[in-house]
Amino acid sequence: MSPVSHGTSESRGEDRRLLRFEPHLPHAYETIWPALTTPDGLRGWLAEADVLERRLGGAVTLRGADGGPELSGQVTAWDVERVVEYTLTGLGRIRFHLEPVGTDSTVIRFSHEYTPNQPGPGLDRPGSEGPGPGLDRPGSAGGRAADADHLAGWHRRFELLESALEGHPAAPPARADQRLAALRASYTPPAAAA
Repeated sequence: MSPVSHGTSESRGEDRRLLRFEPHLPHAYETIWPALTTPDGLRGWLAEADVLERRLGGAVTLRGADGGPELSGQVTAWDVERVVEYTLTGLGRIRFHLEPVGTDSTVIRFSHEYTPNQPGPGLDRPGSEGPGPGLDRPGSAGGRAADADHLAGWHRRFELLESALEGHPAAPPARADQRLAALRASYTPPAAAA
């Protein structure tokens, strides 16, 4: 598995955050597209897709592993084999933009725009300490502290995406996952760690 580069975060006004990742995966975009846009593909690395109308304006409902909460919304961008964006209540807007590199590798330009203090269950089981994306730590003040959880969660999920593309789909990690804990520490700003 190739390493996923660290993601970045930035403020989008007083109440919005924007996270970005650009994983470069050794797979053709035709292989990656179904992993981002079909129930079977999403199940292997992100969430169960209880509803997924594969078109602009289509309905989408994602549910976390082990009976996690349902997040409903809409497909807000759809350009076949190039761009898909889901806007979900409780998670925000997630966008995947595929850019082929040659014939057998692809960069995913990913963004997640969200409100840190917005109550919302994320993709993981309610009441659990499952990882973000979309799930702030209890008592989190938002901003960079929430970003650390979200960035670690997405980073780990992109690793799971790569594993799924290699033929090894896996359930999303529990908060106790050692790899997720290491990622969370790597994204926690020094001032927040004190």
